[in-house]
Amino acid sequence: MSDALNYLLKARPDALGHYFAFLKDAGKHLDPKTRNLISVITKVHAQTERGLRQYLRRALREGCTSVEVLDALLMAFPALGLAKIIWAVDVILDMKLPEFQDESVFATIPVETASTATSAGWHDVMASNAVKDGQVQRTDCDGLGLFIYREKKSISVFDSRCPHQSTDIPELALNGTTLTCPKHHWEFDAKSGDCIKKGNSPLKRIESKVVKGRLLAFW
Repeated sequence: MSDALNYLLKARPDALGHYFAFLKDAGKHLDPKTRNLISVITKVHAQTERGLRQYLRRALREGCTSVEVLDALLMAFPALGLAKIIWAVDVILDMKLPEFQDESVFATIPVETASTATSAGWHDVMASNAVKDGQVQRTDCDGLGLFIYREKKSISVFDSRCPHQSTDIPELALNGTTLTCPKHHWEFDAKSGDCIKKGNSPLKRIESKVVKGRLLAFW
């Protein structure tokens, strides 16, 4: 508990007492796992690291699994947004809890999403006419995330990983032609790959060409 909250409890026990009684009564029909998962979500929404650590441990003690915690955060995406979820996962990983170190956490990730390429070569990405003029789209090809921009007959292909710490930037981070990395909020112009805010390194441009109506990329 913070020093400020301790002070308020001593200075205004009548007011704070009613508040805590309300919180306790409001959740009395919820099972402990659900109640603590909701508390985890509220701490993530407020980005209160100390509270997140406290209620996450409580949720795990009440029997929540790591996958249930992650699902709760993802289900709250409309309220939390991607940046807060990424912030929360960074905090969770920093706690080095055994529940989140177990390989079983990753059991639902398809094996084919991991890159199996052992040498450089050309990869068939998609039909070239599937890329709309003036628009940016994200796709995955042979384990690598790509952002693709087309301007008339010219097509640019960029690695979806942020050059800062290799965070894979999702499609949800795309707003028009601006990409915002959810981890540290570097912004990129997806037309050129240039970093336009916070950072100083561009997205990695990937060599590409069109052959018989197919967009090919080399890595």
